[in-house]
Amino acid sequence: MTSRTDKLPTGFGRLWTAQTVSSLGDGVTHAALPLLALTLTRDPMALAVVTAAGTLPWLLFGVLGGALVDRWDRRRTMWVADAARAVLLAMPAAAAALDVLSIPLLAAAAFLLGLGGLFFDTAATAYLPDLLGRDPALLERANSRLRGAQTAASGFAGPPAGSALLALGRAVPLLTDAVSFMLSALLVRSLPAVPRPVSEARESLLRQARAGAAYVFRDRLLLGLALRPAVGNVAFVAVETVLALFAHDRLGIDTYGFGLLLTAEATGGLLGAGIASFLGRRLGTGTALTCTAAVEGLAVLGLAAAPNPYAAGLALAVCGAGMGATMVLGPSLRQAVVPAHLMGRVASTSRMLAMCAAPFGAFLGGWLATTYDVRTPLYAAAGLLLAMTAVTATMTGNRRVEAALRSAASTGGAGHPASGEPVREGVPGRQQPAEVSER
Repeated sequence: MTSRTDKLPTGFGRLWTAQTVSSLGDGVTHAALPLLALTLTRDPMALAVVTAAGTLPWLLFGVLGGALVDRWDRRRTMWVADAARAVLLAMPAAAAALDVLSIPLLAAAAFLLGLGGLFFDTAATAYLPDLLGRDPALLERANSRLRGAQTAASGFAGPPAGSALLALGRAVPLLTDAVSFMLSALLVRSLPAVPRPVSEARESLLRQARAGAAYVFRDRLLLGLALRPAVGNVAFVAVETVLALFAHDRLGIDTYGFGLLLTAEATGGLLGAGIASFLGRRLGTGTALTCTAAVEGLAVLGLAAAPNPYAAGLALAVCGAGMGATMVLGPSLRQAVVPAHLMGRVASTSRMLAMCAAPFGAFLGGWLATTYDVRTPLYAAAGLLLAMTAVTATMTGNRRVEAALRSAASTGGAGHPASGEPVREGVPGRQQPAEVSER
């Protein structure tokens, strides 16, 4: 892929800064939240409830949220969502300061934060290709930088800071994340406006949402790209649900050590994001995606068998590298081939499949740990990841990827990836000529 420009536009720098600041706050909360929950209960199922609550908005409102984003101004949607999340975090922070924090309150806060994340993430995914003129090479470079910064902030710097801030008071990590959301909202509000594609026909919200979902399910490439994170989330959330307990009980890791363990995963993720473009060029995007998925499964298997914290940290670093590369290559490809007026709905449908799978992973992890052993969810997760790799390998192969990119280039970003024919919103699954040229 070749870029039509030499560098990323100025507006991207502000978007990058906003997401980096917000990701730093997310990393603080990511480490602090399970540790806060552990101060309230040792029940794995109660911990699973908190984990699952943050993903439920995608199950309930995912596709409809994408349809709304395709109607709304995407920049405004982003900054309003971040401002709302900043205000929301004040509630559990106050409860923690007053020593009235509870598992139901943590679960409710996680749910509302997840709802804000639904709108922000969908709008950001749709805004980026408009900002970059849908240039495939620029999208890959931009996503690599965004993913690298997100990994460094939320995984490398945030978790140790979250563990340290928790020692200062239970409300401190939550207030830190609230400040990061507010700073992000101010930066996003200053981003340049981009024209939003408008549908030709003013259809009902449900009909537009159905058209976006059908667009994903009838195309093998987009479906394959969606299935990877969906199955992956079942596996990774099963691991995440018991990771703090596994680290404490089986590896003898204390609170600060748990933050360092998460940092090991982030270090690998930073490396993976940095080499994603190189892997795509050398192996082809399709083959690279298959290889990184296999690496993730093998790394989780190594984590399950880890005899000490050092081996566990190495396994998480390798897993993070696979995830980092995957999360650059997959979204960049989707943004390059999906028509602009469908980008919000396609992104939200894909993300919904992934996020809806997460509650199953949370309860699977809690149930397996309760019924068998705290290592069992890790072995089950490794099996799921390796099976997913085999199933989706042909769906996202190099030939299919190249055909999709050629189709999008020939139609100016308005064609269906599989067919190369333009698609007009209307009856799902029916291709029609179009008069109009997506923490």
